[in-house]
Amino acid sequence: MARIAGVDLPPQKRAEIGLTHIYGIGRARANSLLARAGVSPDKKVRDLSEEEVNRIRHILEEEGAVEGDLRKEVTMSVRRLIEIGSYRGLRHRRNLPVRGQRTHTNARTRKGPRRGTIANKRKSMSKT
Repeated sequence: MARIAGVDLPPQKRAEIGLTHIYGIGRARANSLLARAGVSPDKKVRDLSEEEVNRIRHILEEEGAVEGDLRKEVTMSVRRLIEIGSYRGLRHRRNLPVRGQRTHTNARTRKGPRRGTIANKRKSMSKT
């Protein structure tokens, strides 16, 4: 089983897709990594030799942050925005969309499930 950057890659998937299981690697970065390492993107992860895995690992270490380092970097950036009191920081603190999306309707993923209004509860209680 191939283990890169502390992540076990799924053996049944193609190398191109398997690499995307590492935080910070998408399809484009996976393809460029494989091209630089000289590995076919259509090759299954289980068919990768130790030498190919080591080449991919070495290129990833040269390139920069993935997995834990990248998560830490993103967390620190968000924390910095919150501490300096920027508008984006306030949006992060309140769990609202940060990038200018409308919130009058939509934004349910970020805001969570709808809360019933207190007025509706009072009306239903007075009817009984």
